Amino acid sequence: MYYNQKLEEFETYLRNKKVAIIGMGVSNAPLIEYLKSFSCDLTVFDKREEEKIDPAILKKIKDLQIDYHFGEDNLSYLKGFQLIFRSPSCRPDTKEIVEEVERGAILTSEIELLLEICPGKVIGVTGSDGKTTTTTLIYEMIKKKGYPCFLGGNIGYPIFTKLREMTNETIVVLELSSFQLMDAKVSPDIAVITNIAPNHLDIHKSYEEYITCKENIFRFQNEKGIFVTNYENDITRKLAEKAPGKVIFFSSKTKLENGYFYEDGIIKMSEDGLRRHVIQTKDIPLRGIHNYENICTALAATDTLVDIDTQREVIQEFKGVEHRLELVREIDGVKWYNDSIGTSPSRTIAGLNSFDEDIVLIAGGYDKHLDYAPIAKPILDNVTQLVLMGATAPKIYEAVVNEAKKEKREIPIHMCDSLEEAIHTAKKVAKKDQVVLFSPASASFDLFKNFAERGEKFKELVWKL
Repeated sequence: MYYNQKLEEFETYLRNKKVAIIGMGVSNAPLIEYLKSFSCDLTVFDKREEEKIDPAILKKIKDLQIDYHFGEDNLSYLKGFQLIFRSPSCRPDTKEIVEEVERGAILTSEIELLLEICPGKVIGVTGSDGKTTTTTLIYEMIKKKGYPCFLGGNIGYPIFTKLREMTNETIVVLELSSFQLMDAKVSPDIAVITNIAPNHLDIHKSYEEYITCKENIFRFQNEKGIFVTNYENDITRKLAEKAPGKVIFFSSKTKLENGYFYEDGIIKMSEDGLRRHVIQTKDIPLRGIHNYENICTALAATDTLVDIDTQREVIQEFKGVEHRLELVREIDGVKWYNDSIGTSPSRTIAGLNSFDEDIVLIAGGYDKHLDYAPIAKPILDNVTQLVLMGATAPKIYEAVVNEAKKEKREIPIHMCDSLEEAIHTAKKVAKKDQVVLFSPASASFDLFKNFAERGEKFKELVWKL
């Protein structure tokens, strides 16, 4: 049996400590029983009121007789703790947390401890777009090759409590958000940034802070680290100059001397200028140049771990991830696609560029304070009918109308009060051989818990048509 000394030391430290868990989301819930098993004096905190907490989690808290504080003033009770687990939704510079850390508390998170204690190799993926597809592809390649592996972070399941099952042969693949990386002091062995574009500016203090959080994914690597990133993104190309270890680029526009790139219907790899074909895009189920970039990223991230034949096999079998350009059904010659993951303009632009057909676009949602000017021209170039809903509808409308005036063009725009109305409007205006694309270019929090719930509702309504 493998002996993980770091884990043993941490578990010894835990005994009888006063520990706080902030946020009862997916990443922290499994910690409750784990920490309680070390006789910790455990208290959980959440800004939601008690009736909004998952009933199963609430039952577990009460059954284990754990102290809890819920509601807007929950952190006013954060006093006298030795260890604090922060959820990604809670900023580390929150006043009450800062005061407790200044008193001597250690602030950490499930992900940070995993990075510190994992005995095997960790591959971490972040970026504004393409994280989940890329992370899943990497995991499937690693699994297909036969490595003992785990998938976690924003997808899969919380895997900190699985550390006892890990050895030095284990590979952990993590999807990481800017919030999980915000106060990171450890970086994965192989770090990936798919791209960087404005996002989450409703929570981050500035775009610069958002970029700095992303940078943490490779900042603490050593010379043995590998950093995979996008050659065509000005920000990530510049960040690569700071990487302590090896850099592998990918591109959809440039014939790289070293790296992975897409050209003329073929994904290729290049080493010192010597090029080799990996796979033709006609053999790839995924649609769109952005997905060819995701494939190049996964190839680069597994470059030292998985042979090309295994990589190719996974790419040919991979049908995509739910809510990402997901074909729902065809009605009267019109194909309906669920791209609820389109939570920012850049994601929706990528979706628009994935189709040769005329598009009826359903967009709009929660306002993350993003600039919608960049999406106006792609909409004019690809969309025949625009259906808008949600808080960002006026912003998208204004951006598109301004661009249309500038270019002396016209586009029918339909303003709707609900997703159901938007779907019925799209059905009314869509014609045979067109595509209805639900890609909101906005977050879901105005009407839904998250993009997945929004996507499920879209599919349910489409199947009722």
